[in-house]
Amino acid sequence: MQRAENGVSAGAIEGACWRKSRRSGGNGNCVEVACLSGGHVAMRNSRFPDGPVLVYTREEIAAFLGGVKDGDFDFTLS
Repeated sequence: MQRAENGVSAGAIEGACWRKSRRSGGNGNCVEVACLSGGHVAMRNSRFPDGPVLVYTREEIAAFLGGVKDGDFDFTLS
């Protein structure tokens, strides 16, 4: 297995339990996340399940989710 870092193939992350939002439709346009050892979180594009991942710390994910809840990224939907 390759080390889980930005750009590594999602297929190289053994044992990852990928999850996506219940709001995701069946069209494959989803972002999936998986908790990794060491407290990191990986993200991948569900259309490319073996494609590259982005890896974040829990603190980075918490800051992002806080911004989503606060509406900081609503501009992307207009």
